[in-house]
Amino acid sequence: MTNFAAALADLGEALAGVVAGAFADDGLRACDDAEVLSALAAAGRVQRGIEAVMVEAVAQLRERDEVRAHADRATTRYGCRNLGELVQRATRMSGRSAADLAVASGAVQRSTAPSSGELLPPAFPAMRQALAAGQVGVDGVVAVAAAFRRGVGRSELLAADEELAAAARGEGEASGAPATADELRALAQVWAAFLDPDGAEPAETRALRRRGFTLGRRDRDGLVPVRGGLLPEVAAQLRLAFDSVLNPRVDGARAASGPCFTEAETEDGGGSDAPSAAAADPRSHAQKQHDALAVLVSVAAASGQLPTLGGAAPTLVVSVRAEDLESGRGYAHLPGDDEPISLAAARHIACAGAVQRVVMGKDGRIVSLQTLDRVFNHHQRRAITLRDGGCVIPGCHVPPQWCELHHVEEHSRGGPTHTDNGVLLCWFHHRTIDTGGWKVAMFDGVPHVKGPYWWDAEVRWRPATTSPTRRRDQIAMRI
Repeated sequence: MTNFAAALADLGEALAGVVAGAFADDGLRACDDAEVLSALAAAGRVQRGIEAVMVEAVAQLRERDEVRAHADRATTRYGCRNLGELVQRATRMSGRSAADLAVASGAVQRSTAPSSGELLPPAFPAMRQALAAGQVGVDGVVAVAAAFRRGVGRSELLAADEELAAAARGEGEASGAPATADELRALAQVWAAFLDPDGAEPAETRALRRRGFTLGRRDRDGLVPVRGGLLPEVAAQLRLAFDSVLNPRVDGARAASGPCFTEAETEDGGGSDAPSAAAADPRSHAQKQHDALAVLVSVAAASGQLPTLGGAAPTLVVSVRAEDLESGRGYAHLPGDDEPISLAAARHIACAGAVQRVVMGKDGRIVSLQTLDRVFNHHQRRAITLRDGGCVIPGCHVPPQWCELHHVEEHSRGGPTHTDNGVLLCWFHHRTIDTGGWKVAMFDGVPHVKGPYWWDAEVRWRPATTSPTRRRDQIAMRI
């Protein structure tokens, strides 16, 4: 019997020599465009072949574990919680890539009938052949399998499987070149819609089954992708919540109270010196809804209505070294996330929350705990709300109940948790108060705002409030 591990190890050694040559100064750098592209295509072919072996290996491990007692399973014997962890340990790949391997193996796996011992055909036999021939990779198989999660007749599924495998080989009727994984996904979705145009289930029942919301892993840009689908009534409630935070207004309409930032264009296309709405709030609609969601999550966590975790309200804990926070250089960390976050994000979170100082010895022992009282109580919040009325940044209409309380003078620098040192800021302006061009200061316990030049050519401190009672007092003082 062929020793597959030894054969693959020999292949790996040979590949290591090719890789070293490609990375050398006279390697791919010395090749012309055609040679580099040919090398890239050949590497893709090798990768697809390796992925095919990995898919089959995962399929074998899963099939064997399904018929074994827990103590005899490979995952148990090798000290792993599940097959995904075992694959990660063996291949050093991410959890998401391991999950894709599992999906692909399920689509092309040939299971054994428990009664007769006969090998059963896979769900996608043509895609299995294309995978074994190196004509499609894991992502292509996953793209096809994911499109047919709903019930489809076996004969219809086999017909779609043949067409999709032909497209992967470049033999499809509508394509002259082998399809990429994205093209296979789009084609598979067309087939799925064709085979089940209306759905065998009532729309509401199908929606209930397909509802979901998933948080992905942080990407290279520092963002956490979300995906899923909301039921119509949930989406409608979320839109209303967004509207309540964002207080949408008709674009270009003059506000009855407070400044409205618009820019009148001249005939030659140039702008006047008047401030513009885009300059006042450069966020896109999607960015505004993200910030509104951040407000909703924060308010819900602070409401006391959510179930507790570990006997306490769900509390976001950010860890950061005291030296880094004081120097302004370094990183902070969120629980369950290996990637760090910026100190600016940590300061924003800490400004509205409590800070617990943990002192550790050189050997890692916890020496002391100290909790710094820096959270404004509800009495202080009510007083500040009466004074400020809402977010103190001019032109921002976020109501007070959706605002956070900001220490004008940072608590870490001796700023007290006092009404003379606290102002209302919406999540966005609180998050960007150090970088957004706006500055806030307290004079005799009254918040003042200094805006950028486009908002105030004099760039001077101006008192800020949207409180109706404060405004009436100001009018009364002028009469």
